[in-house]
Amino acid sequence: MNLSPTEAHQQEMRHAHYDGAPGVLVSGLVWMTATLVCYQLSVAQGVWALLIGGALIYPISAMLTKWLGRPAVTSKSNALNPLAMASTFWLIACCAMAYGLFLLRPYLFFPAMMLTIGCRYFIFASVYGKPVFWIMGASLVAAGLACFFAQLAPTMAAAIGGLIEIGFAGYMFSTVRHAVNNTSLISSKKNQL
Repeated sequence: MNLSPTEAHQQEMRHAHYDGAPGVLVSGLVWMTATLVCYQLSVAQGVWALLIGGALIYPISAMLTKWLGRPAVTSKSNALNPLAMASTFWLIACCAMAYGLFLLRPYLFFPAMMLTIGCRYFIFASVYGKPVFWIMGASLVAAGLACFFAQLAPTMAAAIGGLIEIGFAGYMFSTVRHAVNNTSLISSKKNQL
């Protein structure tokens, strides 16, 4: 197994997973679902909505990615696969920690999850080779810290996390579409020559 990631590995990741945009969108929608559950039912049920919904992000985003015409998988030899998998184990451990914080102080759960997801996006910056993940990660970390220090209500904190991700997902989808359109235009011009 080659453990030296290259630009080609990042390019394969970007192509296979539509630059990560479907995953970010699905994650944002899970956050918004948790927000609605918090508002309509209870904070405890909102916490479970985020945890259970979070476990479904990858399979749902993979289906969306395939629907968009991308494979949603990379070759087994891609050196970035172990990094992505390692970040998943780290995420699971942080979810358990965030749940423990919820049991102590319910308002801490969503800020802790924003910090967790934000830091995971820092890893995705290397996996995908896209600076937008640094910016999105920093936005979530800053929002999580602000929600923590302000002791915002859980419903408000969950909504902030969801809105950040949905906003970035919109941007990411627009940049992928723009890149695809430019590539198609260049290809058609070459074919005309």
